Amino acid sequence: MHELVDWAPDGSDSAVCDRLRSAVSGPGEPLVAVPGGATPRPILQVLASDWNPQWRAVLTLTDDRLVPPDHPASNFGMVSAAFAGTQATIRPLVEGETLGGFDLVWVGMGADGHIASLFPGSPIARNAPPRVARAWPDPLPPEAPFERLTLTLSSLTATKALIIVARGEAKRALLEAAIAGDESLPIGQLIAAAKSPVTIYWTP
Repeated sequence: MHELVDWAPDGSDSAVCDRLRSAVSGPGEPLVAVPGGATPRPILQVLASDWNPQWRAVLTLTDDRLVPPDHPASNFGMVSAAFAGTQATIRPLVEGETLGGFDLVWVGMGADGHIASLFPGSPIARNAPPRVARAWPDPLPPEAPFERLTLTLSSLTATKALIIVARGEAKRALLEAAIAGDESLPIGQLIAAAKSPVTIYWTP
């Protein structure tokens, strides 16, 4: 097993929310990267509903679709709506921007082992600098057929802590293979590149 990786004893949405709450309530302006999509939405909504007015965290995205903020597929739009009325700062991704130094990065994982918008066979080099890059998945996911912006692998790992949230037995098998050293998929490349503790929040 990769020495930096641990399985959370409780992989539930509630446990993920507790971990995020700990990160955003830190001193100063903690910088936290979160994913978009269906799984994060309810977790982020609960976090927003519990937001303490003294928290000054900055939230950004691990990736986003190149659509207007008011488009249903916009991750920035989803996160902005969830935290409207709180003191959180929501930071959009800007192509070419150098981005790292996170307090926490949360990534999800697709059934094909992709993370953020780094898909199998991605042309974005594994050793690309920590920045925001344009990505064009091939083939395009039918549920979200849009060009993307994504954090590179070195940006995702430029953090004090990394959490991976996954659901289902098939994804557990991919995670176990990645931990064992399989770097054929982006999830394996992420775990291999990790420089700080990685906690996996998994449920069947």
